[in-house]
Amino acid sequence: MTLELPGLFDLQVNGFCGVDFNDADLAEDRAYEALEKMRATGVTRCLPTLITSPFESFAASARVLSRLTCAAVAGLHMEGPYVSSDEGARGAHQQAHVRTATIDDFNRRQDAAGGRIVLVTLAPEVPGAIPLVEHLVASGVRVAVGHTAAAPDQIAQAIAAGATLATHLGNGCPQMLPRHPNVIWELLAADAVFASVIVDGHHLPAATVKAMIRAKGERKTILVTDATAAAGCAPGMYAIAGVASELAADGRVSLPGTPYLAGSALTLDRAIANTVRFTGLPIDAVVPMASTIPASYLGATTGGIVIADWDPARGELHVQRVVE
Repeated sequence: MTLELPGLFDLQVNGFCGVDFNDADLAEDRAYEALEKMRATGVTRCLPTLITSPFESFAASARVLSRLTCAAVAGLHMEGPYVSSDEGARGAHQQAHVRTATIDDFNRRQDAAGGRIVLVTLAPEVPGAIPLVEHLVASGVRVAVGHTAAAPDQIAQAIAAGATLATHLGNGCPQMLPRHPNVIWELLAADAVFASVIVDGHHLPAATVKAMIRAKGERKTILVTDATAAAGCAPGMYAIAGVASELAADGRVSLPGTPYLAGSALTLDRAIANTVRFTGLPIDAVVPMASTIPASYLGATTGGIVIADWDPARGELHVQRVVE
């Protein structure tokens, strides 16, 4: 059947189709090329995401992305460098470039980005994190909790200070956690907090996705891709912020020789289809998680209409075209 969907909105995309938004040598034409190819998957608005890296590299990428004039860029997502330095929780973020959270450090990054950073992911346990959360919220920047090994009281402090999102819940946390309490339970139970999830079949098992969405609620769940340069490409070696990653034949993107994921090769239309299959929810309940809900979270709107074919028997969604 043919469906008309609101334009899709991805809050976390590191790159696409061979282009790494974190590349210090990123060229504007390559960034536009990636955005146009993302559009073919239904994404009409997104937050290009810059992860932990040396300031000079961050600033070089941020300057290019902030100059893009297309409506597809709704702002920038800064993921790190105020994240946990622990193995597992840190994920693909380079330990050498993890930083203490300070207002001065953020301000120079925001200056480099031309004021276009609208979302920051940080770990509440990092020194200086809570005062920074308060500063960000006061200045209109949304704050997410992620890549963290925080204790329950630290998570509670971040939420009290204004954090309103859990970045890729169930990932960016230690491989081994206490049964309870732990960061996943705390963020699932926080009514004020939205949760973003990566539904590619690698980051979270199907049963976990189903249970998380039931617990958090459909209106508080946001689908993201966390896509890297490997998305839309053949299996092989790629990079994110200068760190090598490998796309396997099964679609899993990881740090070579480790059990750690390094973003994804997911597209947002596939995330919708996967979520329908994993949860049994109707597609009209899932589409908002990848469109109007993330847009509303940012105080923004979606763009355009996506014409797509939906095969409920196979659980497959195919974008045909986007109409602005």
